[in-house]
Amino acid sequence: MPKKLTDAFAALSIRTKLICVFVLTILVMLLVNVFMYLNINKITVQLDEIYADNVRLNAIADALDGLQSSMTSYLNTKTTDAMEEYYKNEQNYADLIAGLQTKATGDELLLMERNIHYMSETYLTLTADTIEAKRGRNVEKYKAYYDDASQLYGYLQMYILSLNNRRFRTNTGDYEVLSDSLQYLEMVSIFIFIALTLCTLLMVIMFTRNITKPLRKLSDAAYRVANGELDQADMVEVHSMDEIGVVTVAFNRMLQSIPAYINRLRESLEKERQMKEKELLMETHLKDAQLKYLQAQINPHFLFNSLNAGAQLAMMESADRTYDYIQNMAAFFRYNIKKDHDEVTLEEEIRLVDNYIYILNVRFSGEIHFEKKVDESLLGVHIPSMLLQPIVENSVNYGIRNIDWEGRIVLSVYREEEKVCISIKDNGVGMTEERIAQVMQNCISHQEDTGDSNGVGLNNVMERLHLFFDGAEEFVMMSEGPGRGTEVVIRIPYLKM
Repeated sequence: MPKKLTDAFAALSIRTKLICVFVLTILVMLLVNVFMYLNINKITVQLDEIYADNVRLNAIADALDGLQSSMTSYLNTKTTDAMEEYYKNEQNYADLIAGLQTKATGDELLLMERNIHYMSETYLTLTADTIEAKRGRNVEKYKAYYDDASQLYGYLQMYILSLNNRRFRTNTGDYEVLSDSLQYLEMVSIFIFIALTLCTLLMVIMFTRNITKPLRKLSDAAYRVANGELDQADMVEVHSMDEIGVVTVAFNRMLQSIPAYINRLRESLEKERQMKEKELLMETHLKDAQLKYLQAQINPHFLFNSLNAGAQLAMMESADRTYDYIQNMAAFFRYNIKKDHDEVTLEEEIRLVDNYIYILNVRFSGEIHFEKKVDESLLGVHIPSMLLQPIVENSVNYGIRNIDWEGRIVLSVYREEEKVCISIKDNGVGMTEERIAQVMQNCISHQEDTGDSNGVGLNNVMERLHLFFDGAEEFVMMSEGPGRGTEVVIRIPYLKM
């Protein structure tokens, strides 16, 4: 049971604990004060009652004197005032003796009270007879009654004085006992007050220690964590589930999660570093591809401007076909010269392929038949720049350039579930499985000098594609054999734009 109470108290909030401690202290002090008050009040009442009998006997004696005096005054003056005074004193004396002991008892003092009571009743009877005899002018009777009353008055005075003295001696002894008891109670009260003060002080010290000790441990651990000493920062022990306990539990969880957070941060930084490296590598490949395009030109900007001037001249001379040809040539060079980033849309790449095919058909008298099957909803998909044109160029140079039949290239863009598929298929000379494997493993170069190559090989395309999509792409080359054509299929993730 005590352990359950201890656990329950430990689970309370600090505010509730403080209230409990203060209430308990106040209740203990209140109980002690009530105990001291009741005992002191009891002894005080007993002290007051000790001499109450003496006070009562003194009052009876004074009333007796007053009664005897008023009776004598009436007998001497026989006035109405004297008569009223007599009756007043008689009633007062009768009321006082009514409180005396009348029962038979073996106590000598109580027996004296009983005798005083009955003697007083006889005395009251004699005084009343004396007054009546005086009023009836019976001189002999009132003198006899007066003498008897006076004699009994003397006895009563003697008895009352004797009882009062004996009561005083007895009460004095009781008073000394009660006085000693009162002094003892005062000493006990002082001792209890000192003990209660010490207990309260000890309780406050222990309670404060229970609060500050876990706070000190928590602050030490936090200081180590702040200084980066994670290996020296141990878990802080939780003794209770108050506010400090809740903070300690949260701190321990934080301390446990910091290494994992640092590891995640390191992994994030490492991934960021790798991404930057990939971006730099992709940019390098792109610049390399653009440079190889421009290396074939003495001054590409001069050529581009010259083409524009030629297009203007052709338009002025109404040479529409020449104008279209020069415009496509200018667009082709503009795409390569002005692209300062490595990410374009699929629509831009297809437009570049259109320009390239148009230029070739003008050169080779339209012997290349180019067909497009494009899902227009996929034209906004982002891909690396200069991706499709090098593949189409390879299809032209190594697929349909030297065949005896009509050359055809089909560009298809469609969707397979969560993939975007780009297919470039020709009906050219085809390839064997061994040669396809060599190309895919980068063991053979298709960059033989044909005089028409842009200098960007499949190796560069595959590397930039891999860097751009972080390995989530597919690059497949297939052929049914020699003379059966070749198809390159690129599958990339479909990302909604």
